Amino acid sequence: MNTAAVRHSKPQRKSVVRAALEDPAFPFEHLSEIAELESWRKEVNRPVYHVHKWWAQRLGSVFRALLVAAFAPPGNDVLKAFYTRPRASDRVVFDPFMGSGTTVGEAVKLGLRAIGQDINPVSHFLVRNALAVHPRGRILGEFAAMEYDTASRLRRFYRCRLDDGSTADVLYFFWVKVVPCPSCGAGVDLFSRYVFSQHAYPKRFPESRASCPGCGAVNLVACDSTSARCGECGTSYDPQSGPASGQSATCPTCRHVFPIAKTVRAMGVPPAHRMYAKMILTPAGEKQYHRITAADLELYSEAECELAKLPDAYPVVAIEPGYNTNQALNYNYAYWHNMFNARQLLCLGILADRIRKIEDKPTRELFACLLSGCLEFNNMFASFKGEGTGAVRHMFSHHILKPERTPLEANLWGTPKSSGAFSTLFRSRILRALDYQEEPFELRPVNRGGKVVGEKVTGISHPIEVEVADSFAAFAAGKQVYLACGDSACTDIPAGTVDAVVTDPPFFDNVHYSQLADFFHVWQRHILGASGSRAVETTRRAEEVQQSAADAFADRLGRVWKECHRVLRENGLLVFSYHHSRAEGWRCVLEALTAAGFVITASHPIKAEMSVAAPKIQAKEPIDYDIILVCRKRVAAEPLLPLPFDHLLRDAVADAADQIRRLRAKSRFVSRNDVRIILMAQVIRRLSSQPVLTSDPIGEHAAELEGAIAELHAA
Repeated sequence: MNTAAVRHSKPQRKSVVRAALEDPAFPFEHLSEIAELESWRKEVNRPVYHVHKWWAQRLGSVFRALLVAAFAPPGNDVLKAFYTRPRASDRVVFDPFMGSGTTVGEAVKLGLRAIGQDINPVSHFLVRNALAVHPRGRILGEFAAMEYDTASRLRRFYRCRLDDGSTADVLYFFWVKVVPCPSCGAGVDLFSRYVFSQHAYPKRFPESRASCPGCGAVNLVACDSTSARCGECGTSYDPQSGPASGQSATCPTCRHVFPIAKTVRAMGVPPAHRMYAKMILTPAGEKQYHRITAADLELYSEAECELAKLPDAYPVVAIEPGYNTNQALNYNYAYWHNMFNARQLLCLGILADRIRKIEDKPTRELFACLLSGCLEFNNMFASFKGEGTGAVRHMFSHHILKPERTPLEANLWGTPKSSGAFSTLFRSRILRALDYQEEPFELRPVNRGGKVVGEKVTGISHPIEVEVADSFAAFAAGKQVYLACGDSACTDIPAGTVDAVVTDPPFFDNVHYSQLADFFHVWQRHILGASGSRAVETTRRAEEVQQSAADAFADRLGRVWKECHRVLRENGLLVFSYHHSRAEGWRCVLEALTAAGFVITASHPIKAEMSVAAPKIQAKEPIDYDIILVCRKRVAAEPLLPLPFDHLLRDAVADAADQIRRLRAKSRFVSRNDVRIILMAQVIRRLSSQPVLTSDPIGEHAAELEGAIAELHAA
């Protein structure tokens, strides 16, 4: 082993050299402004972490700041260092919950060495592809070859003939679920409204499209119109009212009202679908809406016949029960391939077969990653977002696999005006990531015309051009990055090797990433083979930290923190982001840290994900901030003097009030739940250095905490 490349632990420290990240003056309010700018277009401002879907992706600018401040002394100008290119260093950063690779990528940009590990094979696969060296000429050449020998075979299934005899590309086919009426047996379209397309800004652009319930013609109507007359058959109808309403549907034939979910479950098979409209791109580049014709149905039948002749076109893997998969199972989607229609399966199978033939392994894996990324936009759980925005609403807009009543089928290969297609994602994800690898940039807030915008700053980061080690031995021999797939409570990293652990652990909640990641995993396994981390059909593991049971979450998180304690140098830092609206979530984190031998030395609120993200919009009191918790190993010789909780709370409130004041001074909104997490972090920071006062000090003092939160929010 090359001891020059990897340093091991030193004797017990006699004095602790604090870091700028532990300084109360850490400029979290200014860094939140930078993070805010990034958050609006994360996939553009940090494309290297968005080559493939992952959940709860944190902001790269935040983690750059954490790494800068973790290795800088107190009093250091963190903002100045943020925009300064550092020298390469042999310091080692470890992320045990690698996710989309943010910590590892930011460490590389700062010239640090990095180890990333994740228990989920999909995470490991996407980060390997995002950080690996991909020669641009080879990637462009392979894409051109695929376009030459494969694209035409896919495109023919997304073509239509116009009335003048010319042909056009179909951008999207519109479908609706059809359920037989339990009373009369007639098929019932599960439209909640007959308007199926409107603009993202309907007040400015009120024109919408509605499907006539009488003949299926596409009518132009106002988005809020409650009365329409079909221009073809003369049927009068309410465009805002369809057979489906809430959890029930009314049969238009016999007027019987029936529960949708119960009726579907009784069928024993997934619901049928009916194709009712399409959006085309004319040869002149104009988008038009048309009804479905007999030729469209015939073309779909051809796809069904060709799929039947294509051997091993798609993975046949059962969906396992779970919180995030049960809703799909309740609709009789028993297998992952049930989520696609025949044309989608055929075209995905054709592309998968073509990708397998790529000889160069890194290139083959990159294109497999690209096709896997297309899956979230090309299935029968995706839907139409409307005009004036990215047209396809991906299937994970909800954190469960929610069956879509009016799914959207996109053109898989795509056109220059497509959304979520193989060709468009190649340009927007792969090529954009390659650009960023070669020349990373940061955003600097500047005032232009009274508005704060982001100005790109280049030349302050090292390129992301690294050879990724697949073993610690290769990392120790000099490679800059080591990526591993497995339980982070058990690593092959020698003790005392790591200078800082910087991560974003899974939250204590009902969203299990592995249950959702299986959707991608079965296809990656289908394309690349069942070996290594893809040896089994599921990404679910008994050791996962992400749990809905509090005790299980605390136990599994504590096991990972214990491993971090082992691999950290004596003066090393454990730094992670966290937030939770429930006191139980904070108790779990406190228990896990103290059981692993850590104390919290600092906590800072900082901007988290985009403010208009769906979970935030739906929340009454959204959490707009993450808490950065900075921890050190507890020194056995340190005295543990108990502090009465009222004294502890008084000090915590004082520090929380100062942090809230600093955020508000930058005109940042702080919700009641933001106040909650800022105070809770200050409370557990103090509790972490105390002897155990009670079995649950947070729960036992809930009333005092709620009173303090109310006062801080009102101040």
